[in-house]
Amino acid sequence: MTAALTVLATGPLATVQDRGRPGRSDLGVGVSGAADRRAFALANRLVGNDPAAAGLEVTAGGLVVRAGERMVVAVTGAPGPVLVRRPSGRLRPAGLARPEVLSLGDELRLGAPDRGLRSYVTVRGGVDVPAVLGSRSTDVLAGLGPPPLRPGDVLPVGQDVVGPVPACDGVPVSAPDGGEVTLHAVPGPRADWFDADALRALFGRPWEVTPASNRVGMRLHGPELGRTPSRAGTELPSEGVARGAIQVPASGQPLVFLADHPVTGGYPVVAVLRDRDVDVAAQVRPGQRLRLRVEAPPNIPRLSS
Repeated sequence: MTAALTVLATGPLATVQDRGRPGRSDLGVGVSGAADRRAFALANRLVGNDPAAAGLEVTAGGLVVRAGERMVVAVTGAPGPVLVRRPSGRLRPAGLARPEVLSLGDELRLGAPDRGLRSYVTVRGGVDVPAVLGSRSTDVLAGLGPPPLRPGDVLPVGQDVVGPVPACDGVPVSAPDGGEVTLHAVPGPRADWFDADALRALFGRPWEVTPASNRVGMRLHGPELGRTPSRAGTELPSEGVARGAIQVPASGQPLVFLADHPVTGGYPVVAVLRDRDVDVAAQVRPGQRLRLRVEAPPNIPRLSS
């Protein structure tokens, strides 16, 4: 019988994710994949998996899965309570960012994270659901891949391993605390569409992450970003957008694209997050405040903050 995890509870949102579908933008298909790529990669390393193996992304905790046989799992990302419930009902604490052994019938239970937003669960061998266009990732915008997890789902465990389980007691991890978060960006291809006051506000004022944020993008609330007089009321033909692009729709309130962003957009991109900061952005909670700091490559004039 194939080893499997049975989903008993999902919390607000739990999905299957891997490294996504790169190289398919010409088909109108985005990359998708884990929102916090570093935390996901660590989770696979901790169980000896192939880096391309699929695991679970859990938003705001609440996941409960039951082991169908003895297996090794790891939990990374947003730190919070992680417990193992034995068939007898006894609870024991489990560690974050270290291999954990589950026996037949054990339940892995994730509480609400103390800080950060997204946690990752990997099982040795990987989650072996059918791939779509070369990936097992759930893309919530495009509707590709397996649907979000539901109680009663049975997730087969595969054989995507590349080595033994590493001998470690835990790996130091970090996640944004509840305070203000700083993200670094470079000016975008349409930065010249915005006036000086808008750029000073973008890179000098705090922004609040709104509850309308999701895997597609993080919506920010703050001062309205005004365009230059020559661009006021101008429409922009759709053009390609990337993970980390900061787009400014007609409302003047920025939208930071995350894992499930569209491949094209018709609003100007004022800035683009530094790649490693996109993973940090994926852990920022609704209601938190953040600041954007400008970093300019040599061929782009530095903007005043």
